[in-house]
Amino acid sequence: MTLIVEIFPARTDNYGYLAHDEATGRTAAIDAPEAAPILAALERRGWRLTDIFITHHHQDHVEALPELKEAFGTRVIGPRAEAAKIEGLDVLVGGGDTVELGETRLEIIDAPGHTLGHIVFHDRENGHLFSGDALFSLGIGRMFEGTPGPMWEGAKRLRGLPDSTLVYCGHEYTASNARFALSIDPNNPILQKRAATVTALREAGKPTIPFVLDEDKAANPFLRAEDPVLAARMGLEGADPAEVFAALRKAKDAF
Repeated sequence: MTLIVEIFPARTDNYGYLAHDEATGRTAAIDAPEAAPILAALERRGWRLTDIFITHHHQDHVEALPELKEAFGTRVIGPRAEAAKIEGLDVLVGGGDTVELGETRLEIIDAPGHTLGHIVFHDRENGHLFSGDALFSLGIGRMFEGTPGPMWEGAKRLRGLPDSTLVYCGHEYTASNARFALSIDPNNPILQKRAATVTALREAGKPTIPFVLDEDKAANPFLRAEDPVLAARMGLEGADPAEVFAALRKAKDAF
């Protein structure tokens, strides 16, 4: 059972994704940032939209939901904890649940912090993670609603997925994330290499997404809050990793 992922830009810096189950033809939009790019991708591929998977309630991830649902009669799956904030959800899910897209099975993982009820969709068999704004290449989402402890625990859950996982996040923020990461971890050779690759990709007008989780685990400071080097850089030697994580997020907010 093969899942094909189509990636395309939306809005200013969002990414849109279509996940297509090859065996059955079922096709899901991962979030609904903007209708026109989603419709264009469907036409380009010759696919019909059957499902929409929502990661969280922010407008730039749900704006096109009413239009797409009306046009295609899609099934909409989204976070149970944010049901009151998202109109049009048909199936409510949370961490530990699974959903099926044809023959593809996706696990739901709770990743609170950016929003309290943020979820992600993990296709373990094919090695895809649709992370919304919970995990970015070399970064994480801004902590709008949550607190550092649960957000750090969610980050660890995502970090614990298989190393070969391809991560599809909600925005093209990698270049700015790389600059911040280098400012606090300048001697990390894996980060240095990733930053150089990111620069080359962006100069060529190419996306930096998807990214491989294994590489991000070694370069993304937000996935390494236990690292004593980073704790020292934040002036928090011996502190709880959640405290280091919070300090990193605060520093990035002001960067």
